[in-house]
Amino acid sequence: MTDEPSLRERLIDVGVDLVMTEGSASLGLREIARRAGVSHGAPRRYFPTHHALLSAIAQRGFEDLGGRFAAVIAETRAPRAQLGAVGRAYVAYALDCRGMFELMFRHDLLDSEQHAAGERRLRESSLLQFERMVDLVARCQATRDAAPQPGTPQFCAPPEMVAAALWSNLHGIAQLWAWGSIPLALTPPEGSAGGDDQLEQLITAALDAHLGPVKA
Repeated sequence: MTDEPSLRERLIDVGVDLVMTEGSASLGLREIARRAGVSHGAPRRYFPTHHALLSAIAQRGFEDLGGRFAAVIAETRAPRAQLGAVGRAYVAYALDCRGMFELMFRHDLLDSEQHAAGERRLRESSLLQFERMVDLVARCQATRDAAPQPGTPQFCAPPEMVAAALWSNLHGIAQLWAWGSIPLALTPPEGSAGGDDQLEQLITAALDAHLGPVKA
């Protein structure tokens, strides 16, 4: 007799492998069941809808992204450096895991009430990562307020608004870079091949725009 928890996890594992190798369009219920070696109706025993299975697969993406955030945050203690590392990790994840990233931010999944019993809703997983950014922004603002630079404008927008604006900026950088729009629009500086250098400059520019430049 098939062990239910292991089959449930196998269905998610298959979905994760599919989305990472073939993109989000490959995540048909029948194809996931076929690759898991079960009948096409078997997933319904664990996931009431196709959306519920897709949400469980996308949860793995948020867990992976959260783990990457935690790893880069642990490498430094300065809030601004931590936020910069999170921004780079976010853009890198978006570019390296295109299918999963696309699935994680599908509006119909984030806004759906349909999920497997006991599963955290996908939007709650998204908000956990956003709250981490809010905390880092608040710490950056507190540090800056404690030691302002002469002539430097003070940023008084609430941390939630700054974090949302920065998140939007990073998400847009990732999407437009992946589509080739930004590389097409930007001319690499003389003596530079562009690529990673330009991407780093974009992320730094986004941080500076929302938090002010790093203190000398």
